[in-house]
Amino acid sequence: MTASGDLQQALFQRLRSDASLSALLGGAGLLERPAENVAFPYVTCGQTSAFDWDTGVQNEADQLVTLHIWSKAHGEAETRAIMDRIKARLAKAVLAIGARGRTHLVLEFSEIRHDDELLLYHGLLRFRAVMQESA
Repeated sequence: MTASGDLQQALFQRLRSDASLSALLGGAGLLERPAENVAFPYVTCGQTSAFDWDTGVQNEADQLVTLHIWSKAHGEAETRAIMDRIKARLAKAVLAIGARGRTHLVLEFSEIRHDDELLLYHGLLRFRAVMQESA
């Protein structure tokens, strides 16, 4: 498995273990990929980017991972509640990623958008994941 795949699995494992988030999502609302006919609200994992913050070249020790929150509720309250729960669950989180080491998460970006055509709210949470190799 790739470092980004390992990160995504560890991230989702941490989120799936949160009963409050599961209640907000109505159960199985954490999806690795968007699916057709899925019940709203739900969360998907977007593109993961790996690069060296100093040189800009690929480096799997530092990654950006984006979570997408999707809701068809009237108003943004449901989207905001889900985002707040995810932020609380991942605040200062340290994820164990196999034998590679520990990964620290830092929130880099948060936004809620409304899509007038699809009549849904789209929340974005982008986290910076910095790996510290095990000694």
